[in-house]
Amino acid sequence: MSQSSKVYRLDKFIVPATARDQFLAKILSTHAILRQQPGFIQDAVLEQTSGPGKFNIVTMVEWQSQDAIDAAKIIVQELHAKTDFSPQQTMQRLGIQADIANYSLVS
Repeated sequence: MSQSSKVYRLDKFIVPATARDQFLAKILSTHAILRQQPGFIQDAVLEQTSGPGKFNIVTMVEWQSQDAIDAAKIIVQELHAKTDFSPQQTMQRLGIQADIANYSLVS
């Protein structure tokens, strides 16, 4: 596996204090599923402790490839459908803003 094929999924969130516990619980349960998927390398769930940045929760998952991300996304979507969970509706209801993207190593 070459370094250039690895993909890093970074999700940055602005989470109101009133939504923190509920939101983190869902993130942690989702990451437990992601860790079991083929192509998963490592992850981190981070909470801002200082600084002027507006994103107070950030998650990172390192994957072997885009194909691994695509396969994991299907698994998570199927689980959400089975449990009648909508991430978009939940974030809207809780007042959470998100910036979600895939990244690759520059060097």
